[in-house]
Amino acid sequence: MSTTYHQLVDMLARLHGAPADRISPEATFAELDVDSLTMVEISIRIERDLGVAIGDDELRSDLTLGDLAGLVDARQGAL
Repeated sequence: MSTTYHQLVDMLARLHGAPADRISPEATFAELDVDSLTMVEISIRIERDLGVAIGDDELRSDLTLGDLAGLVDARQGAL
């Protein structure tokens, strides 16, 4: 997996306390019981730490961590 994916896992573990054994590229935010407030915080951290803006309409509960990492990587490559 990409460096971005691992950064997102660290971010999610710190913000949400998600157990490492439940975090995988195929895991959705819904499966990890991430609430809307945490989703907003993740979006803010992605923009601050990774330099990529992710819209509220893009960061959905059915999005997988792998898909989010791919989206961030694609946007970083476009910069």
